[in-house]
Amino acid sequence: MRNENLVTKVIDIQYHRNGIAGAGFHVILFKSGKQNMMGVVFEDGGYCAVFDTDMLNAGNIKFGSNSWRGDNYEPELRNAIKKYRDNL
Repeated sequence: MRNENLVTKVIDIQYHRNGIAGAGFHVILFKSGKQNMMGVVFEDGGYCAVFDTDMLNAGNIKFGSNSWRGDNYEPELRNAIKKYRDNL
């Protein structure tokens, strides 16, 4: 079990409804240490993707290179979403 926080700073959170019938999701820009990251978190638990945005900007979407354990980030990202919603 991890003791340190992976999400060290939340920069922005936005909700996307994904059309009229798709599953909505939140996009979160955040820092993980010195890395600039983006999380995509769907409503249902277990659906979370995390990317390094500097790698995305360089065109790197490769599995194994710009791959991050969404399941490790998900609890902290969902907590940030809850705080965001509570402040709306």
